[in-house]
Amino acid sequence: MPSRSQYALMSSKDRNAVLFVCFSSAVAFFDFLIYLYLANIIAATFLPANADSTVASMQGLGLFAIGYLARPFGGIIFGRFGDIKGRKPLLLISILVTAASLLAMACLPTHAQWGLVAPVIFIALRLIQGMAFGVFVPLAWVFVSEHVPRQYLSIACGYVTASFYVGVLFSNAFFLWLTNAMTTEQLADYGWRIPFFIAAFLSVLPLLAWRWIDESPFFIAMKASKPRDYVVKPFTLLFKHCKHSIFIGLVLTLIVASITTVIVLLLPDLIELRFTLDNDLFGFSHSLGIVFMIFGCVFYGIISNHQNFGKVLAIGSVLLIVQMLAFFYHLQASGDYILIMYALLGFCAGVVGMIPAILVQLFPTNVRLTGMSLCYNLSYGLVGVLVPFALGYATLYISFSPALYIVFIGFIGIIMGIYFYNLPEFRKINEVI
Repeated sequence: MPSRSQYALMSSKDRNAVLFVCFSSAVAFFDFLIYLYLANIIAATFLPANADSTVASMQGLGLFAIGYLARPFGGIIFGRFGDIKGRKPLLLISILVTAASLLAMACLPTHAQWGLVAPVIFIALRLIQGMAFGVFVPLAWVFVSEHVPRQYLSIACGYVTASFYVGVLFSNAFFLWLTNAMTTEQLADYGWRIPFFIAAFLSVLPLLAWRWIDESPFFIAMKASKPRDYVVKPFTLLFKHCKHSIFIGLVLTLIVASITTVIVLLLPDLIELRFTLDNDLFGFSHSLGIVFMIFGCVFYGIISNHQNFGKVLAIGSVLLIVQMLAFFYHLQASGDYILIMYALLGFCAGVVGMIPAILVQLFPTNVRLTGMSLCYNLSYGLVGVLVPFALGYATLYISFSPALYIVFIGFIGIIMGIYFYNLPEFRKINEVI
């Protein structure tokens, strides 16, 4: 099995692969978050009218949560396909399925036109898109990690993770423009379709560079080394040989899912439940925090490598705990320096940028995508469905609830950091079982 030397230089094809995946990842997050920004409008469009505004809001959030429920199934099913047939074919399938489902949603008649058939089809399309997205994130990390030399592994994964938050930042800017450019009536009438059309177009745009993207060298080498009659069984091998890796992977992806869900997606709404701030200033502060989180992902990707993962993860987790507590104490005191505090919080949250480089080394090549998809989507499904409702309820009674939850996650990060610091060596990335 040939391996990439840790002193090799990144080739132009490697850089093309990283850029391709980063652009696709940013678009994928925009695709998935459309429902979060238009939850109430989409619920009113596709579900029976409800006079109770609280019930209507819950219906909208339910449509968003359906995507999280579908992700574990898509990740496991498609992840197995990627370990058997290859990373590149699966990348193409996930892009095409996402684009097709978005285009279908954009053209779908409303509840007023088709009755109950409309929401049934919409939910089915939402499930299909969620399944495709469920494999895309771990596939993005695996794809770049198997292309670049080992000394670029962490920084490449950091770039990909940062690109996810570029997608969130683009979503913030786009929907701010859309809501300012259209009235509520226009959005409810036809404006909600615009993001779906744009997302479908952006999803297939990277395919213009498809011919410059190669299959993973490690996957090619693995296939070449196996007998013709060899039958790949990723699930059997995974649960037989990698139970410990699955547990560690679940814990690590819990950290990524929690930080992303709370700090990037939920924090503005949770803060508004208990604190009064200027809406424009707070909105800008949130976007600034995401910008600094992007910088943080790249920074942690640069300073970490397979020899110091544990130390960097432990120190980064400590800094995140300190800054999260300082952020909420500052909110309670005055909120005058919200810009600085949000920027620092975002940068500290960028510690998630280094975690994928650990994840890809937990699993051998022939079960890597199955293992990562299983861990990532189970953790994200749990966090995405339970945490928004649990923290929303808890914050009504304890204003520091989001901070306390991130402190808990930070302590898990410290424990994981100490564990990896004392681990002699990671699994070789080209190992096969």
